Amino acid sequence: MAMFESLQFFIVAAALAVPAIILGVLEKSQKLYGGIVSFIFLIFSMGVDLDFKNGFTHEFNLNGALFLLAYLAIEYCVAVGFVRVVKTKGRDEKLYYLFIALALAPLVVNKVGGFVDLKLFAFIGISYMTFKMVQIVIEIYDGLIDEVKGPELFYFLTFFPAILCGPIDRSRRFMEDINGVRSRAEYLNMVGDGLFKICLGLVYKKVLASAMVMIGTQNMYIYGLQLFFDFAGYSLMAVGFSYLFGVKTPDNFNQPFRSIDLKDFWNRWHMTLSFWFRDYLFSRILRRAMRGKWFGGNKLTQASVCFIINMTVMGIWHGLELHFIVYGIYHGVLLAITEVYQKKSKFYKKHKKEKGYRLVSWFVTFNLVMFGFYIFSGQLF
Repeated sequence: MAMFESLQFFIVAAALAVPAIILGVLEKSQKLYGGIVSFIFLIFSMGVDLDFKNGFTHEFNLNGALFLLAYLAIEYCVAVGFVRVVKTKGRDEKLYYLFIALALAPLVVNKVGGFVDLKLFAFIGISYMTFKMVQIVIEIYDGLIDEVKGPELFYFLTFFPAILCGPIDRSRRFMEDINGVRSRAEYLNMVGDGLFKICLGLVYKKVLASAMVMIGTQNMYIYGLQLFFDFAGYSLMAVGFSYLFGVKTPDNFNQPFRSIDLKDFWNRWHMTLSFWFRDYLFSRILRRAMRGKWFGGNKLTQASVCFIINMTVMGIWHGLELHFIVYGIYHGVLLAITEVYQKKSKFYKKHKKEKGYRLVSWFVTFNLVMFGFYIFSGQLF
């Protein structure tokens, strides 16, 4: 069953959402039921499908299921183990990096294995689950998380609306949602917003993105629009379904093609990914650079290099193919140039609020973004 693609998915998801809505209206906890529904969709993701004429059909992916169970067991041990380490040994930086590496290990094995046709840890959602796990390890080290409960961790990692391609939620925010109960009025507002997002997402993904495909995505502008409507449509539906299950998953897009510079773009495009990298990679490398007085203590150079490192890692996360790596470097360099220009240019400081300047800046940004998508598509080389 193709999640957020097939008619079967939407029929099953709608049917399973009804009891969740009833629980929400009755001001009852949806946590247990939401966990059960997420487990059901995990089963569907392993090759089980629903044929309305013939009932359940399946080519069950046993290897994928076993790797998923192994992954959850590994990550549970990592989280619980690191909590104990921090409580007994305090903030040990070497152990911190060791547990980060352990949390990343299954994803690294999966990515590298793909190059030699080894399907290791090959199940949907491993990339986004790993983002969530690394965030947990970091916040355990920071003292923000001091307890990890297995059932809640598994629900967080496998929450079905966001398992495929995000949005990337934060564990503490998620736990507050699933452990709290909203008032009937607040929940009904969420249901209304959720249904609207699902409908809008369907229009984006099934109508507008499909229209772009019919036109042809060889053109970089058409490809960029198709990528946006497809991904933003999926994200809207994911957020909408999460609302029905009482979880206010953060939005992923905020009119990105209105951006007037590259920094503005990354504050609007795939926001949960961008903010994750900002909070857990960029800012931490930059703080280390400032404390260590890298590059002679020049803060502008430090920030510029950190932008390039940050975006290069983001590119590698998408895949080890050359076009993904170049895409990351491309955006890192553009962000570094933007940082230097905005900090040093007197022309920018004088004209940045003028309508004419903002229009030109928007036009340049739009074309740079579209060329970046062309790199991302793999069509350039």
